[in-house]
Amino acid sequence: MMPFFFVTNIRKGKQLLLLVIIAFFTALFFYVEFMAVSPSFSIKGDPKIIYKGEKGLALTFNIGWGDEKAEGILKTLKQEKVSAATFFLSGSWVERHPHIVKQIADQGYEIGLLGYSYKDYTELEEGEIGADIQKGQEAFRKAGLKRATLLRTPTGDVDRRVLKIAERQQMSVIHWSINSMDWKNPGTSAIVENVSHAKKGDIVLLHASDAAKQTAKAIPQIKRVIDQKHLKLLTVSEMISNSDSTSQEITNKSFLFKGTGMLIDVTRLEY
Repeated sequence: MMPFFFVTNIRKGKQLLLLVIIAFFTALFFYVEFMAVSPSFSIKGDPKIIYKGEKGLALTFNIGWGDEKAEGILKTLKQEKVSAATFFLSGSWVERHPHIVKQIADQGYEIGLLGYSYKDYTELEEGEIGADIQKGQEAFRKAGLKRATLLRTPTGDVDRRVLKIAERQQMSVIHWSINSMDWKNPGTSAIVENVSHAKKGDIVLLHASDAAKQTAKAIPQIKRVIDQKHLKLLTVSEMISNSDSTSQEITNKSFLFKGTGMLIDVTRLEY
């Protein structure tokens, strides 16, 4: 009787293990589906990073340095009749290039803050983060720009402290759901291919700094892809106003939202 009992228990154990595995992957499937379609999956009242809306499509351009590519990109946007876009400008760049800042504003584009200096906010003390944001806002004020309500961190890295500081300054932290990878200059077709995955509500990351040497050439094809998908171009503020936006809660200082778009537990990183 003992061998039979032993074999029976092994079979039951295997069945139980199989059920646990099936339950795990079923839960994982529904979790992924929920993350994909839920307008928000953070606890009310906690700091959030916004990376997706529920309507239209938002093209966003980061500028932190250089003056050779920005004007060409602005010219192309005008030629392609792109009337809505959001530019995230660093305060130090705004101080050095007021004529391009004016051109961005004159073309009717929304302007958000990309901090003042190119620093990883997750590596700074809280006082340093707040000071950099305030310095950026002061540069905006001196340039005749209105106070920024949208913040994108200079490197794209965010932790809970950054969100709390932005919240205290009545700013929304904006990330992205589609990365064009244009700053790597992978070729015009590769940039267009990356953006072609965009769907309703996506926020697209592009650059107008001098590192982005192929962005201007990619814009006409990107515009055609957007038109073929019947997506309406909106500013980030238009996208997230009067509707839910998809956001990521960062519940602990140990977690940070990396520029790659990944939420990482830094306590598990090996240095």
